[in-house]
Amino acid sequence: MSCNCFGASSAKRKRSTDRAHHGIDGMEISNGISLLEIEKVLREGGWGKEVRNTIVIVDIIRDFNILRNLLVTTKCFSYNELRSATDNFHSRNKIGRGGFGTVYKGTLKSGIQVAVKTLSAQSKQGAREFLTEINTISNVKHPNLVELVGCCVEGANRILVYEYVENNSLDRALLGSQSENHKLDWSKRSAICMGIAVGLAYLHEELVPHIVHRDIKASNILLDKDFNPKIGDFGLAKLFPDDITHISTRIAGTTGYLAPEYALGGQLTLKADVYSFGVLILETISGRSSAKENWGGTQQKFLLEWAWQLHEEGRLLEIVDPEMGEYPEEEVVRYMKIAFFCTQAAANRRPLMSQVVEMLSRNIRLNEKELAAPGFFQDSSRFSGPSSNKKLTGDSSTSHQMSSVPVTITQVTPR
Repeated sequence: MSCNCFGASSAKRKRSTDRAHHGIDGMEISNGISLLEIEKVLREGGWGKEVRNTIVIVDIIRDFNILRNLLVTTKCFSYNELRSATDNFHSRNKIGRGGFGTVYKGTLKSGIQVAVKTLSAQSKQGAREFLTEINTISNVKHPNLVELVGCCVEGANRILVYEYVENNSLDRALLGSQSENHKLDWSKRSAICMGIAVGLAYLHEELVPHIVHRDIKASNILLDKDFNPKIGDFGLAKLFPDDITHISTRIAGTTGYLAPEYALGGQLTLKADVYSFGVLILETISGRSSAKENWGGTQQKFLLEWAWQLHEEGRLLEIVDPEMGEYPEEEVVRYMKIAFFCTQAAANRRPLMSQVVEMLSRNIRLNEKELAAPGFFQDSSRFSGPSSNKKLTGDSSTSHQMSSVPVTITQVTPR
């Protein structure tokens, strides 16, 4: 069954041919082996003792090709330039920390402020995410995507340089300490939801090849001085060609935002981002974290579960953040119902992001008869959807038995 959230079909979008393919010769790929050494082996032939105890050869060649092209398309900073810009990476300039390193505010000699993301030398995953992030967005320009300014690769240092975004992350704005919280009224929150939706529609439908972000969450949404949202952190992103329906891949993402078909079976489609966006709408409206199982009183439900329960009981407005002030009740309820359409258990029942943009921007009638219970997934022992606690129902491509899922889900990070 395809998505029937509303009647009108979305207009065709003009596709951009923006692409991203990049690279650097001196970078160590694994166990101290540099790309120059790999290039020598490739030139001379053979994979003898020169390249040993390293990652799969095909991955090395791919990373080599990405890196070798990087100098052509991406500005490269020296380590000293960035050390000077951040006052030797002083703690007072620290503005964030992610799974693979720390982000500092910096000022270049030109006076331009930037965000400097240093990848942890201890992170085994950092090099791959570094390459992915550059490969994905170095040539992509959009007002709702964080712009990559350049990078630095010197010795063991791997650093990404981004435009500086004044109001930090949506996560901090909604859930931070009192001193970090901003007064986000409904006009700001609805504009944030719309901006994220537009950015995702661009990644999914206009960019060629399409991009699935895989880690849409409040801490990866940055807010500029006017609270316009920008999607950041493309370290887990995947390119998604037109001629495939899904990618089978290792599960990666953040607890509370994972689409059930992806978390259960590793079946990645663009609809995984749609699911995460639906959860993000609920967070933005409620001012609550989706990653914490502490909503719903004594029943200890996750945010999406609790919101659906309130919807069924006709008490959905109880989830609204009291800090939001006055708001148009009908519009807020409509946004939350759109969130439920985005989080349907079966991926093919979720709308495209271009349809979500239309649903958010126009006061059109939602086809609520098509709305079923969302799919909830938290860990390998707990899944619920419209039919049972252990099985996701739908067509064969989106139905998985819990018994077929490994107990450990790799690379799922807490907020």
